[in-house]
Amino acid sequence: MKNPFSLEGSLAVVTGGGTGIGLAISQCLINAGARVVITGRREEVLKEAVSVLGPNAFFIVNDVTDLTQTALLVEEVENKFGPIDTLVNNAGINMKKPSVEVTDGEFANIIQTNLQAVFSLTREVAKKMILRRAGSIINISSMAGYYGIDRVPAYTASKSGIEGLTKALATDWGKFNVRVNAVAPGFIETAMMKTAMNSDPDRMNKALGRTPMEKFGKPEDIGNAVVFLASSAAEYITGVSLRVDGGNAIGF
Repeated sequence: MKNPFSLEGSLAVVTGGGTGIGLAISQCLINAGARVVITGRREEVLKEAVSVLGPNAFFIVNDVTDLTQTALLVEEVENKFGPIDTLVNNAGINMKKPSVEVTDGEFANIIQTNLQAVFSLTREVAKKMILRRAGSIINISSMAGYYGIDRVPAYTASKSGIEGLTKALATDWGKFNVRVNAVAPGFIETAMMKTAMNSDPDRMNKALGRTPMEKFGKPEDIGNAVVFLASSAAEYITGVSLRVDGGNAIGF
């Protein structure tokens, strides 16, 4: 019998796949047998990531916020590498700042990157998947989509939007066998997270204190969850948000 968790022969696209959680997601997908195209704005970062990921990794320089290039990106990927089986919407930005100091431009920039760009790319990829009547789309959400976190109003709004968008698109496209799910990371040990937490020990202690497993997650914890949702083992799962958080969302 075929291993239901295998992604052998499939093609995945991971936005923001050159660093941090995106890089770990890409590595886990490759470990499961997929070929992976990573995208991002910085060519040197992508080149270095591909050299680490190995011969089944490829890159295309792309800024997800430039919506004029979205359809062209999808065409380039499918023309060069074949049909996209899995899309992982990982690229995103954050900003920690008192809410009363957030400008309209700053708020709009985060919504554009974390929500508008996700919908635009997902729509263009889904057009192809619907014709093939197959595909898995995985949005990277956040604990900010589950509860209030101070000083990140735009990020919280964007991730709450991702949670709703995931359900709406799963409802629209389920009849075409195109599944749409989310993975909601808890507090994951990346370089960015360590820098943020080290500069704010109160927040670090609060995050750890409400996590029942009493430890932070690893980037590969998110990658392995993505592999599961992309695989045939999850073929009857759509519209869910899978928390990978050590129990943080239900901790006290």
